[in-house]
Amino acid sequence: MGKNFWKRLRQATQILCFFIFLVLFRLTDYSGADTIPYAVNILFRIDPLVGACVTLATQSFIQLLWPCILMVGLTLVLGRFFCGWICPMGTLIDLAGKGMGQGQKTGKAPKAALGFIKYALLAFLLVSSLFSVQFLGFFDPFALLVRGMAFGADPLFYALTTGVFDKIYLSGPAWLSDLTEPVYEILKSFVLPHKQGFFYLSFLSFFLLAGILALEIFGKRFWCKNICPLGALYGLVSKFSLLKRHPAKACKKCSLCETNCPMNAFETEEGEARGRLIREECTLCMDCMGYCPRRITTFKFGLPEMPQPVDISRRKLLAAGLAGVCLPVLGRTHALSKLPDNGLIRPPGALDEPDFLAVCVRCGECMKVCITNGLQPVGIERGIEAMFTPGLVPRLGYCEFNCTLCSQVCPTHAIGALPVKEKHAFVMGKAWFDKDRCLPYSENKNCIVCEEHCPVHKKAILFDQVKVPGDAGEIRLVKRPRVVEERCIGCGICENVCPVPGAAAIRVAGRDSRISPGSGYA
Repeated sequence: MGKNFWKRLRQATQILCFFIFLVLFRLTDYSGADTIPYAVNILFRIDPLVGACVTLATQSFIQLLWPCILMVGLTLVLGRFFCGWICPMGTLIDLAGKGMGQGQKTGKAPKAALGFIKYALLAFLLVSSLFSVQFLGFFDPFALLVRGMAFGADPLFYALTTGVFDKIYLSGPAWLSDLTEPVYEILKSFVLPHKQGFFYLSFLSFFLLAGILALEIFGKRFWCKNICPLGALYGLVSKFSLLKRHPAKACKKCSLCETNCPMNAFETEEGEARGRLIREECTLCMDCMGYCPRRITTFKFGLPEMPQPVDISRRKLLAAGLAGVCLPVLGRTHALSKLPDNGLIRPPGALDEPDFLAVCVRCGECMKVCITNGLQPVGIERGIEAMFTPGLVPRLGYCEFNCTLCSQVCPTHAIGALPVKEKHAFVMGKAWFDKDRCLPYSENKNCIVCEEHCPVHKKAILFDQVKVPGDAGEIRLVKRPRVVEERCIGCGICENVCPVPGAAAIRVAGRDSRISPGSGYA
Protein backbone atom coordinates (compact mmCIF):
# COMPACT_ATOMS: atom_id res chain seq x y z
CA MET A 1 0.00 0.00 0.00
CA GLY A 2 1.14 3.55 -0.69
CA LYS A 3 2.26 5.69 2.22
CA ASN A 4 -0.89 7.80 1.99
CA PHE A 5 -3.34 4.89 1.66
CA TRP A 6 -4.67 5.07 5.22
CA LYS A 7 -4.92 8.84 5.10
CA ARG A 8 -6.94 8.70 1.89
CA LEU A 9 -9.13 5.92 3.27
CA ARG A 10 -9.76 8.00 6.39
CA GLN A 11 -10.64 11.07 4.32
CA ALA A 12 -13.00 9.02 2.12
CA THR A 13 -14.67 7.61 5.24
CA GLN A 14 -15.04 11.09 6.69
CA ILE A 15 -16.68 12.36 3.51
CA LEU A 16 -19.02 9.36 3.37
CA CYS A 17 -20.08 9.75 7.00
CA PHE A 18 -20.59 13.49 6.57
CA PHE A 19 -22.71 12.85 3.47
CA ILE A 20 -24.82 10.36 5.44
CA PHE A 21 -25.25 12.98 8.16
CA LEU A 22 -26.42 15.56 5.61
CA VAL A 23 -28.88 13.07 4.10
CA LEU A 24 -30.29 12.23 7.53
CA PHE A 25 -30.45 15.92 8.37
CA ARG A 26 -32.54 16.57 5.27
CA LEU A 27 -34.75 13.54 5.89
CA THR A 28 -35.47 14.91 9.36
CA ASP A 29 -38.06 17.18 7.83
CA TYR A 30 -41.73 17.12 6.96
CA SER A 31 -42.26 15.57 3.53
CA GLY A 32 -46.01 14.98 3.52
CA ALA A 33 -45.74 11.66 5.37
CA ASP A 34 -46.92 11.02 8.92
CA THR A 35 -43.78 9.13 9.87
CA ILE A 36 -40.03 9.70 9.61
CA PRO A 37 -38.27 6.34 9.22
CA TYR A 38 -34.79 7.87 9.32
CA ALA A 39 -33.68 10.78 11.48
CA VAL A 40 -30.45 12.42 12.47
CA ASN A 41 -31.23 11.46 16.08
CA ILE A 42 -29.04 8.39 15.50
CA LEU A 43 -26.14 10.77 16.04
CA PHE A 44 -27.29 11.39 19.61
CA ARG A 45 -28.08 7.75 20.26
CA ILE A 46 -24.46 6.75 19.54
CA ASP A 47 -23.13 9.62 21.67
CA PRO A 48 -21.79 8.19 24.96
CA LEU A 49 -21.75 11.68 26.48
CA VAL A 50 -25.51 11.91 25.94
CA GLY A 51 -25.92 8.41 27.35
CA ALA A 52 -23.85 9.22 30.45
CA CYS A 53 -25.47 12.58 31.19
CA VAL A 54 -29.05 11.39 30.67
CA THR A 55 -28.42 8.25 32.72
CA LEU A 56 -27.01 10.28 35.61
CA ALA A 57 -29.85 12.79 35.41
CA THR A 58 -32.60 10.15 35.43
CA GLN A 59 -30.80 7.51 37.54
CA SER A 60 -31.85 5.00 34.89
CA PHE A 61 -30.73 3.95 31.42
CA ILE A 62 -32.94 4.86 28.47
CA GLN A 63 -33.00 1.85 26.17
CA LEU A 64 -33.13 4.07 23.08
CA LEU A 65 -29.52 5.05 23.82
CA TRP A 66 -28.07 1.52 23.72
CA PRO A 67 -25.95 2.25 20.58
CA CYS A 68 -23.71 4.52 22.68
CA ILE A 69 -22.53 1.42 24.57
CA LEU A 70 -21.47 -0.07 21.24
CA MET A 71 -19.39 3.04 20.52
CA VAL A 72 -17.65 2.71 23.89
CA GLY A 73 -16.86 -0.93 23.09
CA LEU A 74 -15.42 -0.01 19.69
CA THR A 75 -13.32 2.72 21.32
CA LEU A 76 -11.89 0.16 23.76
CA VAL A 77 -10.72 -1.81 20.74
CA LEU A 78 -9.78 0.87 18.20
CA GLY A 79 -9.07 3.94 20.32
CA ARG A 80 -10.40 7.42 19.63
CA PHE A 81 -11.21 6.55 16.01
CA PHE A 82 -14.66 8.19 16.06
CA CYS A 83 -13.18 11.69 16.24
CA GLY A 84 -10.86 11.12 13.29
CA TRP A 85 -12.97 8.94 11.02
CA ILE A 86 -16.70 9.45 11.67
CA CYS A 87 -17.56 12.63 13.61
CA PRO A 88 -19.37 15.09 11.27
CA MET A 89 -18.31 18.02 13.43
CA GLY A 90 -14.68 16.94 13.08
CA THR A 91 -15.05 16.65 9.31
CA LEU A 92 -16.63 20.10 9.10
CA ILE A 93 -13.77 21.47 11.21
CA ASP A 94 -11.24 19.87 8.87
CA LEU A 95 -12.97 21.42 5.86
CA ALA A 96 -13.02 24.81 7.59
CA GLY A 97 -9.33 24.45 8.42
CA LYS A 98 -8.47 23.73 4.81
CA GLY A 99 -10.44 26.80 3.79
CA MET A 100 -8.35 28.85 6.20
CA GLY A 101 -5.11 27.36 4.89
CA GLN A 102 -4.45 25.12 7.89
CA GLY A 103 -3.98 22.14 5.63
CA GLN A 104 -0.98 23.82 4.01
CA LYS A 105 0.87 24.66 7.22
CA THR A 106 3.91 22.67 8.24
CA GLY A 107 6.53 23.00 10.91
CA LYS A 108 6.46 22.53 14.63
CA ALA A 109 3.01 22.95 16.17
CA PRO A 110 3.26 24.04 19.81
CA LYS A 111 1.38 21.88 22.26
CA ALA A 112 -1.65 23.80 23.51
CA ALA A 113 -1.81 24.40 27.24
CA LEU A 114 -5.62 24.38 27.14
CA GLY A 115 -6.26 20.65 26.86
CA PHE A 116 -7.46 20.53 30.46
CA ILE A 117 -10.60 22.51 29.46
CA LYS A 118 -12.28 19.53 27.80
CA TYR A 119 -11.77 17.37 30.90
CA ALA A 120 -13.05 20.16 33.14
CA LEU A 121 -16.15 20.51 30.95
CA LEU A 122 -16.69 16.76 31.02
CA ALA A 123 -16.52 16.71 34.83
CA PHE A 124 -18.84 19.72 35.03
CA LEU A 125 -21.45 18.12 32.75
CA LEU A 126 -21.41 14.79 34.56
CA VAL A 127 -21.67 16.32 38.02
CA SER A 128 -24.43 18.78 37.07
CA SER A 129 -26.34 15.88 35.49
CA LEU A 130 -26.32 14.16 38.86
CA PHE A 131 -28.40 17.09 40.08
CA SER A 132 -30.82 16.61 37.14
CA VAL A 133 -29.71 19.86 35.51
CA GLN A 134 -28.70 19.39 31.89
CA PHE A 135 -26.10 21.73 30.40
CA LEU A 136 -25.21 19.20 27.72
CA GLY A 137 -26.84 21.23 24.93
CA PHE A 138 -24.30 24.02 25.36
CA PHE A 139 -21.22 21.84 24.81
CA ASP A 140 -22.10 18.57 23.09
CA PRO A 141 -20.73 18.83 19.53
CA PHE A 142 -23.74 17.17 17.93
CA ALA A 143 -26.25 19.43 19.70
CA LEU A 144 -24.26 22.48 18.59
CA LEU A 145 -23.94 21.14 15.03
CA VAL A 146 -27.56 20.11 14.46
CA ARG A 147 -28.99 23.17 16.19
CA GLY A 148 -26.68 25.56 14.35
CA MET A 149 -27.64 24.04 11.03
CA ALA A 150 -31.36 23.74 11.81
CA PHE A 151 -31.86 27.23 13.27
CA GLY A 152 -29.26 29.16 11.32
CA ALA A 153 -27.62 27.59 8.28
CA ASP A 154 -30.67 25.82 6.86
CA PRO A 155 -33.05 28.84 6.94
CA LEU A 156 -30.23 31.01 5.56
CA PHE A 157 -29.58 28.55 2.75
CA TYR A 158 -33.28 28.41 1.86
CA ALA A 159 -33.65 32.20 1.88
CA LEU A 160 -30.57 32.80 -0.29
CA THR A 161 -31.39 30.03 -2.77
CA THR A 162 -35.06 30.91 -3.24
CA GLY A 163 -34.15 34.60 -3.36
CA VAL A 164 -31.79 34.07 -6.30
CA PHE A 165 -34.19 31.83 -8.25
CA ASP A 166 -37.18 34.09 -7.54
CA LYS A 167 -35.23 37.08 -8.80
CA ILE A 168 -34.36 35.27 -12.01
CA TYR A 169 -37.94 34.07 -12.47
CA LEU A 170 -39.53 37.49 -11.86
CA SER A 171 -36.96 39.81 -13.43
CA GLY A 172 -34.65 37.75 -15.62
CA PRO A 173 -35.00 36.92 -19.29
CA ALA A 174 -37.36 34.10 -20.24
CA TRP A 175 -34.61 31.91 -21.66
CA LEU A 176 -32.72 32.04 -18.34
CA SER A 177 -35.84 31.13 -16.38
CA ASP A 178 -36.36 28.14 -18.64
CA LEU A 179 -32.90 26.95 -17.63
CA THR A 180 -33.10 27.69 -13.91
CA GLU A 181 -36.60 26.43 -13.11
CA PRO A 182 -35.75 22.73 -13.63
CA VAL A 183 -32.69 23.22 -11.42
CA TYR A 184 -34.86 24.86 -8.77
CA GLU A 185 -37.34 21.96 -8.88
CA ILE A 186 -34.50 19.49 -8.29
CA LEU A 187 -33.22 21.56 -5.36
CA LYS A 188 -36.73 21.71 -3.88
CA SER A 189 -37.12 17.96 -4.17
CA PHE A 190 -33.75 16.85 -2.80
CA VAL A 191 -31.75 19.67 -1.22
CA LEU A 192 -33.87 22.51 0.14
CA PRO A 193 -35.88 22.20 3.36
CA HIS A 194 -39.64 21.77 3.18
CA LYS A 195 -40.25 25.47 3.71
CA GLN A 196 -38.64 28.63 5.01
CA GLY A 197 -37.97 28.31 8.73
CA PHE A 198 -38.01 31.09 11.30
CA PHE A 199 -36.46 30.55 14.71
CA TYR A 200 -35.71 32.41 17.89
CA LEU A 201 -32.01 32.28 18.84
CA SER A 202 -31.07 31.69 15.20
CA PHE A 203 -28.18 34.19 15.36
CA LEU A 204 -26.81 32.66 18.56
CA SER A 205 -27.11 29.08 17.26
CA PHE A 206 -25.46 29.96 13.95
CA PHE A 207 -22.58 31.89 15.47
CA LEU A 208 -21.88 29.24 18.12
CA LEU A 209 -21.31 26.78 15.28
CA ALA A 210 -19.40 29.33 13.21
CA GLY A 211 -17.28 30.15 16.27
CA ILE A 212 -16.23 26.52 16.63
CA LEU A 213 -15.11 26.48 13.01
CA ALA A 214 -13.37 29.84 13.39
CA LEU A 215 -11.23 28.40 16.20
CA GLU A 216 -9.19 26.76 13.46
CA ILE A 217 -7.45 30.12 13.19
CA PHE A 218 -5.58 29.18 16.38
CA GLY A 219 -4.53 25.74 15.17
CA LYS A 220 -5.73 22.49 13.66
CA ARG A 221 -8.62 20.84 15.46
CA PHE A 222 -8.55 23.46 18.22
CA TRP A 223 -12.06 22.54 19.39
CA CYS A 224 -11.28 18.81 19.42
CA LYS A 225 -7.99 19.22 21.27
CA ASN A 226 -9.04 21.69 23.90
CA ILE A 227 -12.80 22.05 24.37
CA CYS A 228 -14.90 19.10 23.16
CA PRO A 229 -16.18 17.13 26.20
CA LEU A 230 -17.20 14.20 23.98
CA GLY A 231 -13.62 14.05 22.74
CA ALA A 232 -12.48 14.04 26.37
CA LEU A 233 -14.74 11.07 27.13
CA TYR A 234 -13.54 9.16 24.09
CA GLY A 235 -9.97 10.04 25.06
CA LEU A 236 -10.36 8.59 28.55
CA VAL A 237 -11.79 5.36 27.16
CA SER A 238 -9.10 5.14 24.47
CA LYS A 239 -6.37 5.02 27.13
CA PHE A 240 -7.36 1.35 27.55
CA SER A 241 -7.70 0.57 23.82
CA LEU A 242 -6.08 -2.42 22.12
CA LEU A 243 -4.96 -0.66 18.94
CA LYS A 244 -1.68 1.13 19.51
CA ARG A 245 0.87 3.07 17.50
CA HIS A 246 4.34 1.65 16.97
CA PRO A 247 6.77 3.06 17.80
CA ALA A 248 5.15 4.65 20.85
CA LYS A 249 7.59 7.57 20.66
CA ALA A 250 8.65 9.87 17.88
CA CYS A 251 12.16 9.11 16.67
CA LYS A 252 14.76 11.43 18.22
CA LYS A 253 16.46 12.23 14.90
CA CYS A 254 13.17 12.80 13.07
CA SER A 255 10.28 14.91 14.35
CA LEU A 256 8.02 14.90 11.30
CA CYS A 257 5.19 12.91 12.91
CA GLU A 258 5.39 15.02 16.06
CA THR A 259 5.50 18.43 14.39
CA ASN A 260 2.80 17.63 11.83
CA CYS A 261 0.34 15.88 14.15
CA PRO A 262 -2.98 17.81 13.89
CA MET A 263 -3.87 16.86 17.47
CA ASN A 264 -0.44 17.66 19.01
CA ALA A 265 -0.62 14.14 20.39
CA PHE A 266 3.09 13.87 21.27
CA GLU A 267 4.69 14.94 24.53
CA THR A 268 6.73 18.10 23.90
CA GLU A 269 8.17 18.79 27.35
CA GLU A 270 11.84 17.97 27.75
CA GLY A 271 12.63 14.84 29.70
CA GLU A 272 12.42 11.07 29.44
CA ALA A 273 8.87 11.22 28.12
CA ARG A 274 9.81 13.62 25.31
CA GLY A 275 8.15 12.48 22.07
CA ARG A 276 5.84 9.95 23.75
CA LEU A 277 2.43 9.53 22.10
CA ILE A 278 -0.39 10.78 24.30
CA ARG A 279 -2.90 8.08 23.42
CA GLU A 280 -6.01 9.95 24.52
CA GLU A 281 -5.19 12.75 22.08
CA CYS A 282 -4.59 10.48 19.07
CA THR A 283 -7.60 10.30 16.74
CA LEU A 284 -6.01 7.66 14.47
CA CYS A 285 -5.83 10.02 11.51
CA MET A 286 -2.91 7.89 10.25
CA ASP A 287 -1.11 10.97 8.90
CA CYS A 288 2.05 10.00 10.77
CA MET A 289 2.36 6.87 8.64
CA GLY A 290 2.63 9.07 5.57
CA TYR A 291 5.17 11.43 7.17
CA CYS A 292 7.53 8.67 8.28
CA PRO A 293 10.53 8.61 5.86
CA ARG A 294 11.63 5.15 7.06
CA ARG A 295 8.12 3.64 6.75
CA ILE A 296 8.36 2.13 10.26
CA THR A 297 5.29 3.77 11.76
CA THR A 298 2.34 1.41 12.02
CA PHE A 299 -0.66 0.58 14.23
CA LYS A 300 -0.98 -2.86 15.86
CA PHE A 301 -3.21 -4.56 18.38
CA GLY A 302 -1.79 -5.36 21.78
CA LEU A 303 -2.67 -5.61 25.45
CA PRO A 304 -3.53 -2.31 27.22
CA GLU A 305 -0.72 -0.68 29.16
CA MET A 306 -0.81 1.24 32.41
CA PRO A 307 -2.53 4.53 31.44
CA GLN A 308 -0.76 7.83 31.99
CA PRO A 309 -2.44 10.68 33.95
CA VAL A 310 -4.67 12.98 31.97
CA ASP A 311 -3.81 16.60 31.30
CA ILE A 312 -5.68 18.22 34.20
CA SER A 313 -4.65 18.96 37.76
CA ARG A 314 -6.67 17.84 40.77
CA ARG A 315 -7.46 21.45 41.63
CA LYS A 316 -8.92 22.15 38.21
CA LEU A 317 -10.90 18.92 38.29
CA LEU A 318 -12.21 19.78 41.75
CA ALA A 319 -13.15 23.28 40.58
CA ALA A 320 -15.07 21.84 37.63
CA GLY A 321 -16.92 19.42 39.89
CA LEU A 322 -17.71 22.21 42.33
CA ALA A 323 -19.14 24.28 39.49
CA GLY A 324 -21.26 21.27 38.54
CA VAL A 325 -22.66 21.27 42.06
CA CYS A 326 -23.12 25.01 42.53
CA LEU A 327 -24.74 25.97 39.23
CA PRO A 328 -27.69 23.57 39.56
CA VAL A 329 -28.27 24.72 43.13
CA LEU A 330 -27.93 28.34 42.05
CA GLY A 331 -30.53 27.73 39.35
CA ARG A 332 -32.96 26.57 42.01
CA THR A 333 -32.51 29.89 43.83
CA HIS A 334 -33.56 31.81 40.70
CA ALA A 335 -36.74 33.81 41.22
CA LEU A 336 -38.38 31.87 38.37
CA SER A 337 -38.32 28.74 40.51
CA LYS A 338 -40.72 30.42 42.95
CA LEU A 339 -43.29 31.51 40.39
CA PRO A 340 -46.34 29.20 40.51
CA ASP A 341 -47.42 29.91 36.92
CA ASN A 342 -45.66 28.60 33.88
CA GLY A 343 -47.00 29.83 30.58
CA LEU A 344 -44.54 27.67 28.66
CA ILE A 345 -46.27 25.23 26.31
CA ARG A 346 -44.28 22.04 25.88
CA PRO A 347 -44.76 19.68 22.89
CA PRO A 348 -47.36 16.90 23.18
CA GLY A 349 -45.94 13.94 25.05
CA ALA A 350 -43.39 16.02 26.93
CA LEU A 351 -42.40 14.76 30.36
CA ASP A 352 -43.23 16.76 33.46
CA GLU A 353 -41.08 19.89 33.57
CA PRO A 354 -38.30 18.74 35.97
CA ASP A 355 -37.90 15.44 34.13
CA PHE A 356 -38.12 17.16 30.75
CA LEU A 357 -35.29 19.56 31.61
CA ALA A 358 -33.17 16.65 32.84
CA VAL A 359 -33.65 14.49 29.73
CA CYS A 360 -33.86 17.02 26.87
CA VAL A 361 -30.47 17.40 25.17
CA ARG A 362 -31.42 20.63 23.31
CA CYS A 363 -30.70 19.09 19.90
CA GLY A 364 -33.40 21.14 18.14
CA GLU A 365 -34.72 18.23 16.06
CA CYS A 366 -38.30 18.56 17.32
CA MET A 367 -38.31 22.22 16.32
CA LYS A 368 -36.75 21.49 12.94
CA VAL A 369 -39.42 18.93 12.09
CA CYS A 370 -42.41 20.94 13.35
CA ILE A 371 -44.85 21.30 10.43
CA THR A 372 -46.12 24.75 11.39
CA ASN A 373 -42.83 26.18 12.74
CA GLY A 374 -44.65 26.72 16.04
CA LEU A 375 -42.06 24.94 18.19
CA GLN A 376 -39.36 27.46 19.08
CA PRO A 377 -36.26 27.41 21.29
CA VAL A 378 -36.77 28.94 24.71
CA GLY A 379 -34.49 31.85 25.53
CA ILE A 380 -32.87 33.02 28.74
CA GLU A 381 -36.19 34.32 30.06
CA ARG A 382 -36.92 30.88 31.58
CA GLY A 383 -33.49 30.53 33.12
CA ILE A 384 -30.32 29.15 31.61
CA GLU A 385 -31.35 25.57 32.48
CA ALA A 386 -34.31 25.84 30.06
CA MET A 387 -32.46 27.60 27.25
CA PHE A 388 -32.75 25.96 23.80
CA THR A 389 -35.53 23.62 24.97
CA PRO A 390 -38.70 23.57 22.81
CA GLY A 391 -41.81 25.60 23.54
CA LEU A 392 -44.87 26.20 21.40
CA VAL A 393 -45.46 29.80 20.27
CA PRO A 394 -49.04 29.65 18.94
CA ARG A 395 -48.92 33.02 17.26
CA LEU A 396 -46.15 31.63 15.02
CA GLY A 397 -47.60 28.16 14.54
CA TYR A 398 -49.98 25.73 16.19
CA CYS A 399 -49.61 22.05 17.04
CA GLU A 400 -51.06 20.12 14.10
CA PHE A 401 -53.80 17.82 15.46
CA ASN A 402 -52.67 14.64 13.67
CA CYS A 403 -48.90 15.23 13.77
CA THR A 404 -46.54 13.21 16.00
CA LEU A 405 -43.27 14.00 14.22
CA CYS A 406 -41.61 15.75 17.18
CA SER A 407 -41.93 12.64 19.34
CA GLN A 408 -40.55 10.48 16.52
CA VAL A 409 -37.27 12.41 16.27
CA CYS A 410 -36.60 12.98 19.99
CA PRO A 411 -33.47 10.92 20.76
CA THR A 412 -34.08 10.57 24.51
CA HIS A 413 -37.89 10.35 24.78
CA ALA A 414 -38.04 13.70 26.54
CA ILE A 415 -41.01 13.96 24.19
CA GLY A 416 -42.64 10.56 24.60
CA ALA A 417 -43.87 8.64 21.56
CA LEU A 418 -47.63 9.04 21.27
CA PRO A 419 -50.06 7.21 18.99
CA VAL A 420 -52.27 9.69 17.16
CA LYS A 421 -55.30 8.75 19.27
CA GLU A 422 -53.44 9.47 22.52
CA LYS A 423 -51.98 12.63 21.05
CA HIS A 424 -55.52 13.90 20.38
CA ALA A 425 -56.19 13.73 24.11
CA PHE A 426 -52.83 14.98 25.40
CA VAL A 427 -53.23 18.30 27.21
CA MET A 428 -50.47 20.77 26.34
CA GLY A 429 -52.20 23.76 27.90
CA LYS A 430 -55.47 25.60 28.13
CA ALA A 431 -56.95 28.42 26.08
CA TRP A 432 -58.53 31.51 27.61
CA PHE A 433 -60.14 34.66 26.29
CA ASP A 434 -58.92 38.20 26.79
CA LYS A 435 -62.33 39.82 26.82
CA ASP A 436 -60.83 43.29 26.42
CA ARG A 437 -59.57 42.25 22.97
CA CYS A 438 -62.11 39.65 21.83
CA LEU A 439 -64.42 41.28 19.25
CA PRO A 440 -67.72 39.76 20.49
CA TYR A 441 -66.95 41.10 23.99
CA SER A 442 -65.15 44.37 23.35
CA GLU A 443 -66.99 45.57 20.21
CA ASN A 444 -70.14 43.42 20.18
CA LYS A 445 -69.15 42.02 16.76
CA ASN A 446 -69.69 38.41 15.74
CA CYS A 447 -66.50 36.42 15.17
CA ILE A 448 -66.42 32.62 15.01
CA VAL A 449 -62.91 32.02 13.65
CA CYS A 450 -61.55 30.31 16.77
CA GLU A 451 -64.51 27.93 17.03
CA GLU A 452 -64.32 27.03 13.34
CA HIS A 453 -60.69 25.96 13.60
CA CYS A 454 -60.89 24.10 16.93
CA PRO A 455 -59.82 20.54 15.95
CA VAL A 456 -61.06 18.46 18.91
CA HIS A 457 -63.95 16.16 18.12
CA LYS A 458 -66.21 17.82 20.66
CA LYS A 459 -65.52 21.50 20.18
CA ALA A 460 -63.66 23.09 23.07
CA ILE A 461 -65.10 26.48 22.14
CA LEU A 462 -68.84 27.05 22.39
CA PHE A 463 -71.01 30.16 22.08
CA ASP A 464 -73.47 31.94 24.30
CA GLN A 465 -75.98 34.12 22.49
CA VAL A 466 -76.49 37.42 24.26
CA LYS A 467 -78.63 40.41 23.48
CA VAL A 468 -76.74 43.68 22.96
CA PRO A 469 -77.92 47.13 21.86
CA GLY A 470 -77.16 48.09 18.25
CA ASP A 471 -75.94 51.44 16.96
CA ALA A 472 -79.53 52.52 16.16
CA GLY A 473 -80.83 51.42 19.54
CA GLU A 474 -82.16 48.07 18.32
CA ILE A 475 -81.49 44.82 20.15
CA ARG A 476 -79.46 42.20 18.31
CA LEU A 477 -77.89 38.84 19.11
CA VAL A 478 -74.13 38.34 19.40
CA LYS A 479 -72.35 35.02 19.79
CA ARG A 480 -69.83 35.27 22.61
CA PRO A 481 -67.33 32.38 22.75
CA ARG A 482 -66.25 30.49 25.83
CA VAL A 483 -63.72 27.71 26.41
CA VAL A 484 -64.88 24.34 27.71
CA GLU A 485 -61.90 23.59 29.90
CA GLU A 486 -62.19 19.80 30.05
CA ARG A 487 -62.18 19.59 26.24
CA CYS A 488 -59.31 21.99 25.48
CA ILE A 489 -55.89 20.42 24.80
CA GLY A 490 -53.99 23.68 24.23
CA CYS A 491 -52.98 23.02 20.61
CA GLY A 492 -52.87 26.79 19.95
CA ILE A 493 -54.67 26.88 16.60
CA CYS A 494 -57.30 29.26 18.02
CA GLU A 495 -54.59 31.73 19.01
CA ASN A 496 -52.81 31.27 15.70
CA VAL A 497 -55.86 32.12 13.56
CA CYS A 498 -57.32 34.85 15.77
CA PRO A 499 -57.91 37.85 13.44
CA VAL A 500 -57.23 40.46 16.12
CA PRO A 501 -53.93 42.19 15.21
CA GLY A 502 -51.06 41.96 17.65
CA ALA A 503 -51.64 39.83 20.72
CA ALA A 504 -54.47 37.39 20.09
CA ALA A 505 -57.79 37.74 21.86
CA ILE A 506 -57.67 34.05 22.76
CA ARG A 507 -54.38 32.77 24.17
CA VAL A 508 -53.00 29.47 25.35
CA ALA A 509 -51.14 29.01 28.60
CA GLY A 510 -49.01 25.99 29.52
CA ARG A 511 -50.49 23.01 31.27
CA ASP A 512 -48.86 24.01 34.57
CA SER A 513 -50.39 27.48 34.52
CA ARG A 514 -53.04 28.66 36.91
CA ILE A 515 -55.74 30.68 35.21
CA SER A 516 -58.54 32.25 37.16
CA PRO A 517 -62.09 31.03 36.38
CA GLY A 518 -62.99 34.51 35.17
CA SER A 519 -60.44 34.41 32.37
CA GLY A 520 -62.78 33.02 29.75
CA TYR A 521 -63.42 29.42 30.77
CA ALA A 522 -66.91 27.95 30.77
